[in-house]
Amino acid sequence: MLLRSAITALVCLLSLTSIIFVARLYRRDNASTTEWIPSFSTKYTESCPNTLDWLLPLSLTYPVRYARRDIIVMPNPEAKRLSVTKHAGPLFPDFQTVDLTQDTKVQLKQCKDPLILDVPERSKRPTDASHIIFGISTTLTRLDDSIPSLLRWLPDTNAKLFVIAIKDDDVPDESKDRFHPADPKEMSELQSRMRKLRLNVTIVHPLSKRDFFSQRYFSLVRVMYDHRESNTKWISLVDDDTFFLSMPALVEMLAKFDPHEQHYVGALSEDWWSVTRYGMMGFGGAGVFVSIALAEIINSKYEDCQDRSHTSAGDIRLRECISWHTRTKLTNILDLHQIDIKNDLSGIYESGRLPLSLHHWKGGGPDGEGYPLHMMHLVADICGDCILQRWQFGNDMLLTNGFSIATYPKGGVEALDLEKMEETWDHPSVVQDSVNTNGVDHSLGPVRPKLGLKEEKMQYRLLNSTVVDGGAVRQSYLRAGVDGELDTLLELVWMDPPQPPSPDPAQG
Repeated sequence: MLLRSAITALVCLLSLTSIIFVARLYRRDNASTTEWIPSFSTKYTESCPNTLDWLLPLSLTYPVRYARRDIIVMPNPEAKRLSVTKHAGPLFPDFQTVDLTQDTKVQLKQCKDPLILDVPERSKRPTDASHIIFGISTTLTRLDDSIPSLLRWLPDTNAKLFVIAIKDDDVPDESKDRFHPADPKEMSELQSRMRKLRLNVTIVHPLSKRDFFSQRYFSLVRVMYDHRESNTKWISLVDDDTFFLSMPALVEMLAKFDPHEQHYVGALSEDWWSVTRYGMMGFGGAGVFVSIALAEIINSKYEDCQDRSHTSAGDIRLRECISWHTRTKLTNILDLHQIDIKNDLSGIYESGRLPLSLHHWKGGGPDGEGYPLHMMHLVADICGDCILQRWQFGNDMLLTNGFSIATYPKGGVEALDLEKMEETWDHPSVVQDSVNTNGVDHSLGPVRPKLGLKEEKMQYRLLNSTVVDGGAVRQSYLRAGVDGELDTLLELVWMDPPQPPSPDPAQG
């Protein structure tokens, strides 16, 4: 019996692999290839499972409307990440009402065969970022809380991270010391735990017990410069909630600049009021990159800059030092994001663009729960830079991978100008007499008006994402019911294409 089961599984695997190959040969542009996959393949990919027990930890309100689809990712050297990629057919089968309060076993009546999506081909090898040193100034608690997000972009890149850590936030001015120092034992234990997770981190005390936060932030330049190596080209000052979505794209961006010249690379705030108030500088949460040539000058003028500056903001202190001692100006990178705008940031996340960095994601949003980037980013293990990539299905559904699925009852997707961001956020503070009337034209604009979340746009937001057996990534998108409607849960399972088994040497 076991032998028969094994042979059956092998036959299914080989058949599915062959069918995918044929589908690739005969694919039509902008068309789904599900018609090339026969029904027996669903047994291999479990497109129609008989249990939904993994839903229990999600604390859903039952009964719930439910639909699911498996997606097989096909790396294609000719594929490009477009603003939106169109598919003629629907993404999901019809909804089915399920209730797991009595039994997790269900009989799904509505299933579709796996969907094949092309994505740009990428190397499975981690990107080498050994020429970059990152620096953070924070507390031990916040650093510990940041481990899940750091694990998404730092491990196995060979990049180093130096952290100036204190026990807690700054203490009152009348105190002899400016902060409570971190316990050396706790620092060592946290550093050891992070290194076991493949995070190349070194945690150090502040250079001076009298340093405020802005001084500790600025002193990262000295710490990183003192630990440079022969191949170090860049030092980068980031916050503990700075998230880099694509290290390959980040390294590619920095490669455009000669690190032996003076370069100050970062991003202005998206909020024009913040720019007019704080200046043309790299806002720290987006990530600031200083070439090794410029870092050498800052380090040589370190004491002068610490003494002269009286700002409470570390990124301003850095900009002041650069302006006092060099003629270097900021190179503004629009794909680095400070995120100083408030409330619902769906317009940014659903824009179809691949941000190099995102900030202020731990809190805020329309529900105050923030945006779980460490979960959203899991799908990158399957399809690389497909995170936040958009696919349109039919004329009424838009998938923003890892963030949301949206349908548009009035006019469908074709009625939207998808090249413009939807202005979902709160309007920034007004700058008097400025032509930048919406406060974001310099960064996010042009924009289109916000849609109503019931009559014009139905949004299913990512509730959970997890790695399942075999390395596939399951995403759960939820829309809460309104006016007595049931909640709706949509699930996607992203997976690599099946690989033919290696020949058995014993059968040679």
